[in-house]
Amino acid sequence: MQLAQFGASTAVIDGDGAQSYSDLDGAATAVAAALIQAGVTSGSVVATVCPAGRWWLAGSFGVWRAGGVLLPLEASHPPADLRHPITDSAVTHVLCTPATNGLAQELSAFTGATVIDVREAVALSLAAELPSVVSDADAMIIYTSGTTGLPKGVVHTHRSLAAQCAAMVESWRWSPTDRIVCVLPLHHVHGLVNVTFTPLSIGATVETPGGFDALATWERLASGEVTVFMAVPTVYSRLVLAWLDADDATKSRLSAGAATLRLMVSGSAALPVSTLEQWRDISGHVLLERYGMTELGMALGNNFDRRVPGHVGWPFPGVEIRILDESGTDVADGESGELLVRGDQVFSRYLNRPDATAESFVDGWFRTGDVAQLTPDGYRLLGRASVDIIKSGGEKVSALEIEEVFRTHPAVADCAVVGLPDDEWGERVAMAWVADDAERPTDAEFRSWGKERLAPAKVPFRYLVVDTLPRNPMGKVTKVAVRELFT
Repeated sequence: MQLAQFGASTAVIDGDGAQSYSDLDGAATAVAAALIQAGVTSGSVVATVCPAGRWWLAGSFGVWRAGGVLLPLEASHPPADLRHPITDSAVTHVLCTPATNGLAQELSAFTGATVIDVREAVALSLAAELPSVVSDADAMIIYTSGTTGLPKGVVHTHRSLAAQCAAMVESWRWSPTDRIVCVLPLHHVHGLVNVTFTPLSIGATVETPGGFDALATWERLASGEVTVFMAVPTVYSRLVLAWLDADDATKSRLSAGAATLRLMVSGSAALPVSTLEQWRDISGHVLLERYGMTELGMALGNNFDRRVPGHVGWPFPGVEIRILDESGTDVADGESGELLVRGDQVFSRYLNRPDATAESFVDGWFRTGDVAQLTPDGYRLLGRASVDIIKSGGEKVSALEIEEVFRTHPAVADCAVVGLPDDEWGERVAMAWVADDAERPTDAEFRSWGKERLAPAKVPFRYLVVDTLPRNPMGKVTKVAVRELFT
Protein backbone atom coordinates (compact mmCIF):
# COMPACT_ATOMS: atom_id res chain seq x y z
CA MET A 1 0.00 0.00 0.00
CA GLN A 2 1.56 3.28 -1.16
CA LEU A 3 0.81 5.62 1.73
CA ALA A 4 3.09 8.49 0.66
CA GLN A 5 1.02 9.22 -2.46
CA PHE A 6 -1.69 10.78 -0.27
CA GLY A 7 0.75 13.23 1.30
CA ALA A 8 -0.68 15.67 3.82
CA SER A 9 -4.17 14.16 3.78
CA THR A 10 -5.30 12.79 7.15
CA ALA A 11 -4.89 9.02 7.40
CA VAL A 12 -5.93 8.36 10.99
CA ILE A 13 -7.46 10.20 13.92
CA ASP A 14 -6.92 8.61 17.32
CA GLY A 15 -6.46 9.66 20.93
CA ASP A 16 -3.23 11.46 19.98
CA GLY A 17 -4.94 13.56 17.30
CA ALA A 18 -4.69 13.46 13.51
CA GLN A 19 -1.82 11.89 11.55
CA SER A 20 -1.12 12.51 7.88
CA TYR A 21 -0.34 9.83 5.33
CA SER A 22 3.19 11.24 5.00
CA ASP A 23 3.81 10.88 8.71
CA LEU A 24 2.30 7.41 8.80
CA ASP A 25 4.50 6.44 5.86
CA GLY A 26 7.59 7.60 7.71
CA ALA A 27 6.56 5.82 10.90
CA ALA A 28 5.99 2.55 9.02
CA THR A 29 9.42 2.76 7.43
CA ALA A 30 11.01 3.37 10.83
CA VAL A 31 9.26 0.30 12.28
CA ALA A 32 10.36 -1.78 9.28
CA ALA A 33 13.98 -0.75 9.86
CA ALA A 34 13.75 -1.65 13.55
CA LEU A 35 12.24 -5.03 12.70
CA ILE A 36 14.97 -5.80 10.17
CA GLN A 37 17.65 -4.84 12.68
CA ALA A 38 15.93 -7.13 15.21
CA GLY A 39 16.17 -10.09 12.83
CA VAL A 40 12.93 -10.06 10.83
CA THR A 41 13.40 -11.63 7.40
CA SER A 42 11.07 -12.62 4.59
CA GLY A 43 8.26 -14.76 6.02
CA SER A 44 8.91 -13.98 9.70
CA VAL A 45 5.61 -13.89 11.61
CA VAL A 46 5.20 -10.73 13.68
CA ALA A 47 2.30 -10.43 16.12
CA THR A 48 0.84 -7.09 17.17
CA VAL A 49 -1.04 -6.27 20.36
CA CYS A 50 -0.95 -2.52 19.76
CA PRO A 51 -4.22 -0.66 20.40
CA ALA A 52 -6.12 0.60 17.35
CA GLY A 53 -4.70 3.84 16.00
CA ARG A 54 -1.48 5.22 14.55
CA TRP A 55 0.81 2.85 16.41
CA TRP A 56 -1.14 -0.19 15.26
CA LEU A 57 -1.01 1.07 11.67
CA ALA A 58 2.70 1.96 11.77
CA GLY A 59 3.46 -1.48 13.18
CA SER A 60 1.34 -3.34 10.65
CA PHE A 61 2.63 -1.51 7.59
CA GLY A 62 6.13 -1.77 9.03
CA VAL A 63 5.84 -5.55 9.21
CA TRP A 64 4.94 -5.71 5.53
CA ARG A 65 7.74 -3.37 4.48
CA ALA A 66 10.21 -5.56 6.36
CA GLY A 67 8.95 -8.61 4.44
CA GLY A 68 7.21 -10.08 7.47
CA VAL A 69 3.79 -11.65 7.96
CA LEU A 70 1.34 -9.83 10.22
CA LEU A 71 -0.53 -11.67 13.00
CA PRO A 72 -3.09 -9.27 14.51
CA LEU A 73 -4.18 -10.20 18.03
CA GLU A 74 -6.75 -8.73 20.41
CA ALA A 75 -5.00 -7.31 23.47
CA SER A 76 -8.09 -7.72 25.68
CA HIS A 77 -7.99 -11.51 25.35
CA PRO A 78 -6.25 -13.51 28.10
CA PRO A 79 -2.78 -14.85 27.25
CA ALA A 80 -4.06 -18.44 27.47
CA ASP A 81 -6.47 -17.71 24.60
CA LEU A 82 -3.66 -16.26 22.46
CA ARG A 83 -1.17 -19.05 23.09
CA HIS A 84 -2.32 -21.21 20.18
CA PRO A 85 -2.03 -18.50 17.48
CA ILE A 86 1.40 -17.52 18.82
CA THR A 87 2.81 -21.04 18.90
CA ASP A 88 1.07 -22.37 15.80
CA SER A 89 2.44 -19.54 13.65
CA ALA A 90 5.87 -19.60 15.34
CA VAL A 91 5.86 -15.87 16.10
CA THR A 92 9.36 -14.36 16.09
CA HIS A 93 8.52 -10.80 17.20
CA VAL A 94 5.71 -9.08 19.10
CA LEU A 95 4.83 -5.41 18.57
CA CYS A 96 3.37 -3.38 21.42
CA THR A 97 3.01 0.05 22.98
CA PRO A 98 3.82 0.88 26.61
CA ALA A 99 0.20 0.10 27.51
CA THR A 100 0.44 -3.45 26.16
CA ASN A 101 4.09 -4.20 26.95
CA GLY A 102 3.19 -6.52 29.84
CA LEU A 103 0.97 -8.66 27.63
CA ALA A 104 3.62 -8.70 24.90
CA GLN A 105 6.21 -9.98 27.36
CA GLU A 106 3.88 -12.80 28.44
CA LEU A 107 3.14 -13.77 24.84
CA SER A 108 6.78 -13.63 23.79
CA ALA A 109 7.61 -16.31 26.35
CA PHE A 110 5.54 -18.85 24.38
CA THR A 111 8.04 -18.88 21.49
CA GLY A 112 11.01 -16.86 22.73
CA ALA A 113 9.94 -13.94 20.53
CA THR A 114 11.52 -10.50 20.64
CA VAL A 115 9.32 -7.65 21.93
CA ILE A 116 9.48 -4.31 20.11
CA ASP A 117 7.79 -1.12 21.30
CA VAL A 118 6.44 0.62 18.20
CA ARG A 119 6.71 4.08 19.77
CA GLU A 120 10.38 3.51 20.52
CA ALA A 121 11.00 2.17 17.03
CA VAL A 122 9.46 5.24 15.45
CA ALA A 123 11.44 7.55 17.74
CA LEU A 124 14.73 5.82 16.86
CA SER A 125 14.04 6.25 13.13
CA LEU A 126 16.69 3.74 12.08
CA ALA A 127 17.72 3.29 8.46
CA ALA A 128 17.65 -0.05 6.66
CA GLU A 129 17.47 -1.41 3.14
CA LEU A 130 13.91 -2.63 2.68
CA PRO A 131 13.29 -5.85 0.76
CA SER A 132 11.19 -6.13 -2.37
CA VAL A 133 7.90 -7.82 -1.47
CA VAL A 134 6.07 -9.80 -4.17
CA SER A 135 2.28 -9.85 -4.39
CA ASP A 136 2.00 -13.60 -3.82
CA ALA A 137 4.02 -13.48 -0.59
CA ASP A 138 2.23 -14.20 2.68
CA ALA A 139 0.93 -10.95 4.22
CA MET A 140 -1.35 -11.75 7.14
CA ILE A 141 -2.59 -14.64 9.27
CA ILE A 142 -6.01 -14.41 10.89
CA TYR A 143 -7.10 -17.16 13.24
CA THR A 144 -10.66 -18.31 12.78
CA SER A 145 -12.58 -20.92 14.72
CA GLY A 146 -13.41 -24.14 12.92
CA THR A 147 -15.08 -27.48 13.47
CA THR A 148 -11.72 -29.03 14.36
CA GLY A 149 -11.75 -27.25 17.71
CA LEU A 150 -8.61 -25.13 17.79
CA PRO A 151 -8.69 -22.05 15.53
CA LYS A 152 -7.08 -22.39 12.11
CA GLY A 153 -4.64 -19.83 10.75
CA VAL A 154 -6.03 -18.32 7.54
CA VAL A 155 -3.14 -17.10 5.39
CA HIS A 156 -3.75 -14.15 3.06
CA THR A 157 -1.25 -12.85 0.53
CA HIS A 158 -0.63 -9.26 -0.50
CA ARG A 159 -2.51 -10.07 -3.70
CA SER A 160 -5.64 -11.36 -1.92
CA LEU A 161 -5.77 -8.36 0.43
CA ALA A 162 -5.32 -5.92 -2.47
CA ALA A 163 -8.11 -7.65 -4.39
CA GLN A 164 -10.45 -7.35 -1.41
CA CYS A 165 -9.73 -3.64 -1.00
CA ALA A 166 -10.10 -2.90 -4.71
CA ALA A 167 -13.45 -4.69 -4.89
CA MET A 168 -14.88 -2.71 -1.99
CA VAL A 169 -13.55 0.59 -3.30
CA GLU A 170 -15.36 -0.03 -6.58
CA SER A 171 -18.59 -1.48 -5.16
CA TRP A 172 -19.05 0.94 -2.27
CA ARG A 173 -17.68 3.99 -4.12
CA TRP A 174 -14.92 4.89 -1.70
CA SER A 175 -13.13 8.20 -2.32
CA PRO A 176 -10.38 10.23 -0.57
CA THR A 177 -13.07 12.50 0.89
CA ASP A 178 -14.61 9.68 2.93
CA ARG A 179 -14.24 9.27 6.67
CA ILE A 180 -15.17 6.20 8.70
CA VAL A 181 -15.30 5.47 12.44
CA CYS A 182 -13.79 2.09 13.39
CA VAL A 183 -15.52 0.59 16.43
CA LEU A 184 -14.63 -2.99 15.50
CA PRO A 185 -11.69 -5.07 16.75
CA LEU A 186 -8.63 -5.34 14.52
CA HIS A 187 -8.18 -9.10 14.55
CA HIS A 188 -11.05 -9.94 12.16
CA VAL A 189 -11.51 -9.25 8.45
CA HIS A 190 -14.42 -6.86 9.09
CA GLY A 191 -12.42 -4.36 11.12
CA LEU A 192 -9.10 -5.05 9.42
CA VAL A 193 -9.92 -4.97 5.73
CA ASN A 194 -13.39 -3.44 5.35
CA VAL A 195 -13.04 -0.62 7.87
CA THR A 196 -9.28 0.04 7.94
CA PHE A 197 -7.22 -1.13 4.96
CA THR A 198 -9.84 -0.37 2.29
CA PRO A 199 -10.29 3.33 3.14
CA LEU A 200 -6.54 3.75 3.58
CA SER A 201 -5.96 2.23 0.14
CA ILE A 202 -7.87 5.12 -1.46
CA GLY A 203 -6.66 7.98 0.76
CA ALA A 204 -9.70 8.27 3.04
CA THR A 205 -9.61 8.91 6.80
CA VAL A 206 -10.10 6.34 9.58
CA GLU A 207 -11.13 7.39 13.08
CA THR A 208 -10.14 4.97 15.87
CA PRO A 209 -11.84 5.97 19.13
CA GLY A 210 -10.45 2.95 20.94
CA GLY A 211 -13.52 0.74 21.08
CA PHE A 212 -17.26 1.03 21.00
CA ASP A 213 -19.30 3.32 23.20
CA ALA A 214 -22.88 3.83 22.06
CA LEU A 215 -23.24 7.49 23.05
CA ALA A 216 -19.78 8.49 21.78
CA THR A 217 -20.43 6.69 18.50
CA TRP A 218 -23.77 8.46 18.11
CA GLU A 219 -22.04 11.81 18.53
CA ARG A 220 -19.58 10.98 15.76
CA LEU A 221 -22.37 9.77 13.45
CA ALA A 222 -24.26 12.99 14.12
CA SER A 223 -21.23 15.25 13.66
CA GLY A 224 -21.58 15.72 9.92
CA GLU A 225 -17.91 14.71 9.48
CA VAL A 226 -18.36 10.94 9.07
CA THR A 227 -19.50 9.59 5.70
CA VAL A 228 -19.36 5.79 6.14
CA PHE A 229 -20.12 3.46 9.03
CA MET A 230 -19.77 -0.32 9.24
CA ALA A 231 -20.60 -2.53 12.20
CA VAL A 232 -21.99 -5.85 13.36
CA PRO A 233 -25.72 -6.21 14.16
CA THR A 234 -24.99 -6.11 17.90
CA VAL A 235 -23.54 -2.61 17.56
CA TYR A 236 -26.60 -1.39 15.67
CA SER A 237 -28.85 -2.96 18.29
CA ARG A 238 -27.03 -1.08 21.07
CA LEU A 239 -27.16 2.16 19.11
CA VAL A 240 -30.92 1.70 18.79
CA LEU A 241 -31.25 1.21 22.55
CA ALA A 242 -29.14 4.31 23.26
CA TRP A 243 -31.31 6.36 20.90
CA LEU A 244 -34.49 5.12 22.57
CA ASP A 245 -33.13 6.24 25.97
CA ALA A 246 -32.47 9.78 24.74
CA ASP A 247 -34.82 12.76 25.10
CA ASP A 248 -36.80 13.96 22.11
CA ALA A 249 -34.48 16.83 21.22
CA THR A 250 -31.44 14.56 21.30
CA LYS A 251 -33.23 11.93 19.23
CA SER A 252 -34.00 14.50 16.54
CA ARG A 253 -30.41 15.76 16.49
CA LEU A 254 -28.87 12.29 16.30
CA SER A 255 -31.25 11.11 13.59
CA ALA A 256 -30.68 14.20 11.46
CA GLY A 257 -26.92 13.79 11.75
CA ALA A 258 -26.92 10.08 10.93
CA ALA A 259 -29.02 10.74 7.84
CA THR A 260 -26.11 12.70 6.32
CA LEU A 261 -23.87 9.62 6.00
CA ARG A 262 -23.68 8.21 2.49
CA LEU A 263 -23.32 4.52 3.45
CA MET A 264 -24.02 2.22 6.38
CA VAL A 265 -23.17 -1.48 6.24
CA SER A 266 -23.98 -4.43 8.51
CA GLY A 267 -22.16 -7.75 8.49
CA SER A 268 -20.33 -10.59 10.29
CA ALA A 269 -23.67 -12.00 11.47
CA ALA A 270 -27.28 -12.18 10.34
CA LEU A 271 -29.10 -8.87 10.71
CA PRO A 272 -32.42 -9.27 12.58
CA VAL A 273 -35.30 -7.75 10.64
CA SER A 274 -36.39 -5.88 13.76
CA THR A 275 -32.99 -4.16 14.02
CA LEU A 276 -32.99 -3.30 10.31
CA GLU A 277 -36.44 -1.72 10.56
CA GLN A 278 -35.66 0.21 13.73
CA TRP A 279 -32.43 1.55 12.26
CA ARG A 280 -34.22 2.59 9.07
CA ASP A 281 -36.83 4.47 11.09
CA ILE A 282 -34.19 6.17 13.24
CA SER A 283 -31.53 7.06 10.67
CA GLY A 284 -33.28 6.90 7.31
CA HIS A 285 -30.73 4.28 6.19
CA VAL A 286 -31.53 0.80 4.91
CA LEU A 287 -28.44 -1.06 6.09
CA LEU A 288 -26.47 -2.63 3.26
CA GLU A 289 -26.10 -6.35 3.97
CA ARG A 290 -23.22 -8.35 2.57
CA TYR A 291 -21.57 -11.74 2.92
CA GLY A 292 -17.96 -12.59 3.60
CA MET A 293 -15.63 -14.86 5.51
CA THR A 294 -12.17 -14.71 6.99
CA GLU A 295 -11.02 -16.94 4.14
CA LEU A 296 -12.23 -14.69 1.34
CA GLY A 297 -13.06 -11.23 2.59
CA MET A 298 -16.23 -9.95 0.95
CA ALA A 299 -17.84 -12.17 -1.69
CA LEU A 300 -21.42 -10.90 -2.00
CA GLY A 301 -23.07 -7.57 -1.33
CA ASN A 302 -26.29 -5.73 -2.02
CA ASN A 303 -26.07 -3.13 -4.77
CA PHE A 304 -25.16 0.35 -3.59
CA ASP A 305 -28.43 1.76 -4.95
CA ARG A 306 -30.72 -1.18 -4.10
CA ARG A 307 -30.84 -3.19 -0.89
CA VAL A 308 -33.13 -6.17 -0.37
CA PRO A 309 -33.53 -7.11 3.32
CA GLY A 310 -32.74 -10.75 4.01
CA HIS A 311 -30.52 -11.00 0.92
CA VAL A 312 -26.77 -10.55 0.57
CA GLY A 313 -26.84 -9.32 -3.01
CA TRP A 314 -24.50 -10.12 -5.85
CA PRO A 315 -20.81 -11.04 -6.35
CA PHE A 316 -18.21 -8.34 -5.78
CA PRO A 317 -15.94 -7.45 -8.73
CA GLY A 318 -13.57 -10.32 -9.46
CA VAL A 319 -15.63 -12.86 -7.51
CA GLU A 320 -17.14 -16.00 -9.05
CA ILE A 321 -19.92 -17.95 -7.32
CA ARG A 322 -21.31 -21.47 -7.64
CA ILE A 323 -23.98 -23.33 -5.68
CA LEU A 324 -23.63 -27.12 -5.64
CA ASP A 325 -25.87 -29.89 -4.36
CA GLU A 326 -24.59 -32.81 -2.29
CA SER A 327 -23.49 -34.67 -5.42
CA GLY A 328 -21.33 -31.74 -6.54
CA THR A 329 -23.69 -30.65 -9.32
CA ASP A 330 -24.58 -27.01 -9.96
CA VAL A 331 -28.15 -26.32 -8.87
CA ALA A 332 -30.77 -24.39 -10.80
CA ASP A 333 -31.66 -20.82 -9.80
CA GLY A 334 -33.92 -20.86 -6.76
CA GLU A 335 -32.59 -24.19 -5.48
CA SER A 336 -30.35 -24.38 -2.43
CA GLY A 337 -26.91 -25.86 -2.04
CA GLU A 338 -23.44 -25.18 -0.73
CA LEU A 339 -21.92 -21.83 -1.71
CA LEU A 340 -18.52 -22.00 -3.43
CA VAL A 341 -16.30 -19.00 -4.22
CA ARG A 342 -13.36 -18.37 -6.55
CA GLY A 343 -11.26 -15.24 -7.12
CA ASP A 344 -8.03 -13.42 -6.30
CA GLN A 345 -9.40 -12.39 -2.90
CA VAL A 346 -9.52 -15.99 -1.62
CA PHE A 347 -6.90 -16.99 0.95
CA SER A 348 -3.95 -19.19 -0.01
CA ARG A 349 -4.10 -21.90 2.67
CA TYR A 350 -4.67 -22.85 6.29
CA LEU A 351 -1.35 -22.57 8.12
CA ASN A 352 0.17 -25.97 8.91
CA ARG A 353 -3.07 -27.66 7.84
CA PRO A 354 -2.66 -29.13 4.34
CA ASP A 355 -5.46 -31.59 5.10
CA ALA A 356 -7.95 -28.86 5.96
CA THR A 357 -6.83 -26.80 2.96
CA ALA A 358 -7.34 -29.71 0.57
CA GLU A 359 -10.78 -30.46 2.02
CA SER A 360 -11.84 -26.83 1.58
CA PHE A 361 -11.18 -26.58 -2.16
CA VAL A 362 -12.76 -28.31 -5.14
CA ASP A 363 -11.03 -27.65 -8.48
CA GLY A 364 -9.88 -24.24 -7.27
CA TRP A 365 -13.25 -23.30 -5.73
CA PHE A 366 -13.43 -22.61 -1.99
CA ARG A 367 -16.18 -24.45 -0.13
CA THR A 368 -17.72 -22.01 2.33
CA GLY A 369 -19.81 -24.53 4.24
CA ASP A 370 -22.78 -22.16 3.95
CA VAL A 371 -26.07 -23.02 2.31
CA ALA A 372 -27.49 -20.45 -0.13
CA GLN A 373 -29.82 -19.96 -3.06
CA LEU A 374 -29.96 -17.51 -5.96
CA THR A 375 -33.20 -15.53 -6.24
CA PRO A 376 -34.24 -12.67 -8.55
CA ASP A 377 -33.27 -10.29 -5.71
CA GLY A 378 -29.79 -11.74 -5.32
CA TYR A 379 -28.24 -14.44 -3.20
CA ARG A 380 -29.90 -15.49 0.03
CA LEU A 381 -28.17 -17.35 2.86
CA LEU A 382 -30.17 -20.19 4.41
CA GLY A 383 -27.85 -21.19 7.22
CA ARG A 384 -24.64 -22.82 8.35
CA ALA A 385 -23.62 -26.21 7.13
CA SER A 386 -22.01 -26.87 10.49
CA VAL A 387 -23.74 -26.59 13.85
CA ASP A 388 -20.42 -26.24 15.61
CA ILE A 389 -19.78 -22.66 14.51
CA ILE A 390 -21.51 -19.98 16.56
CA LYS A 391 -21.74 -16.34 15.45
CA SER A 392 -22.14 -14.06 18.44
CA GLY A 393 -21.89 -10.29 18.15
CA GLY A 394 -19.89 -10.58 14.94
CA GLU A 395 -17.45 -13.09 16.45
CA LYS A 396 -17.25 -16.57 14.97
CA VAL A 397 -16.41 -19.12 17.66
CA SER A 398 -16.03 -22.87 17.73
CA ALA A 399 -18.28 -24.86 20.05
CA LEU A 400 -15.68 -27.63 20.06
CA GLU A 401 -12.94 -25.32 21.34
CA ILE A 402 -15.17 -24.12 24.19
CA GLU A 403 -16.14 -27.69 25.08
CA GLU A 404 -12.49 -28.73 25.30
CA VAL A 405 -11.77 -25.92 27.76
CA PHE A 406 -14.78 -26.57 30.00
CA ARG A 407 -14.10 -30.30 30.10
CA THR A 408 -11.02 -29.39 32.14
CA HIS A 409 -13.23 -27.89 34.87
CA PRO A 410 -13.16 -30.22 37.91
CA ALA A 411 -16.97 -30.22 38.18
CA VAL A 412 -17.60 -31.11 34.52
CA ALA A 413 -17.68 -34.72 33.33
CA ASP A 414 -18.85 -33.81 29.84
CA CYS A 415 -20.46 -30.90 28.05
CA ALA A 416 -21.96 -29.72 24.77
CA VAL A 417 -21.95 -26.13 23.55
CA VAL A 418 -24.52 -24.65 21.16
CA GLY A 419 -25.65 -21.26 19.91
CA LEU A 420 -29.08 -20.00 20.92
CA PRO A 421 -30.90 -17.36 18.81
CA ASP A 422 -30.67 -13.86 20.24
CA ASP A 423 -32.02 -10.60 18.79
CA GLU A 424 -29.09 -8.53 19.99
CA TRP A 425 -26.16 -10.92 19.55
CA GLY A 426 -27.42 -13.07 16.65
CA GLU A 427 -26.51 -16.13 18.70
CA ARG A 428 -25.33 -16.54 22.26
CA VAL A 429 -23.23 -19.37 23.60
CA ALA A 430 -24.92 -21.89 25.90
CA MET A 431 -23.56 -25.04 27.53
CA ALA A 432 -25.30 -28.20 28.67
CA TRP A 433 -23.09 -30.12 31.10
CA VAL A 434 -22.93 -33.37 33.01
CA ALA A 435 -21.67 -33.10 36.58
CA ASP A 436 -18.58 -35.05 37.61
CA ASP A 437 -19.62 -35.10 41.26
CA ALA A 438 -21.97 -33.34 43.63
CA GLU A 439 -20.38 -29.92 43.01
CA ARG A 440 -22.68 -27.49 41.21
CA PRO A 441 -20.94 -24.22 40.25
CA THR A 442 -23.26 -21.27 39.74
CA ASP A 443 -23.56 -19.60 36.34
CA ALA A 444 -21.55 -16.66 37.66
CA GLU A 445 -18.79 -18.98 38.90
CA PHE A 446 -18.68 -20.74 35.53
CA ARG A 447 -18.49 -17.43 33.68
CA SER A 448 -15.69 -16.16 35.90
CA TRP A 449 -13.74 -19.38 35.36
CA GLY A 450 -14.30 -19.22 31.61
CA LYS A 451 -13.20 -15.59 31.30
CA GLU A 452 -9.78 -16.56 32.65
CA ARG A 453 -9.30 -19.03 29.79
CA LEU A 454 -11.35 -17.83 26.83
CA ALA A 455 -12.07 -14.68 24.88
CA PRO A 456 -15.27 -12.93 26.02
CA ALA A 457 -17.34 -14.04 23.01
CA LYS A 458 -16.51 -17.68 23.74
CA VAL A 459 -17.69 -17.76 27.36
CA PRO A 460 -21.18 -19.31 27.64
CA PHE A 461 -23.91 -17.11 29.09
CA ARG A 462 -26.29 -19.98 29.93
CA TYR A 463 -25.50 -23.26 31.71
CA LEU A 464 -27.77 -26.25 32.10
CA VAL A 465 -26.84 -29.32 34.11
CA VAL A 466 -28.21 -32.59 32.67
CA ASP A 467 -27.96 -36.26 33.58
CA THR A 468 -26.76 -37.26 30.10
CA LEU A 469 -26.13 -35.56 26.77
CA PRO A 470 -28.36 -36.60 23.84
CA ARG A 471 -26.44 -38.78 21.37
CA ASN A 472 -27.12 -40.57 18.10
CA PRO A 473 -26.59 -44.34 17.61
CA MET A 474 -22.96 -43.69 16.70
CA GLY A 475 -22.41 -42.00 20.07
CA LYS A 476 -22.09 -38.45 18.66
CA VAL A 477 -23.80 -35.65 20.58
CA THR A 478 -26.78 -34.35 18.60
CA LYS A 479 -26.56 -30.57 18.81
CA VAL A 480 -30.12 -30.01 17.62
CA ALA A 481 -31.36 -31.98 20.60
CA VAL A 482 -29.03 -30.05 22.90
CA ARG A 483 -30.54 -26.77 21.68
CA GLU A 484 -34.01 -28.10 22.47
CA LEU A 485 -32.97 -28.64 26.08
CA PHE A 486 -32.85 -24.86 26.49
CA THR A 487 -36.38 -24.22 25.17
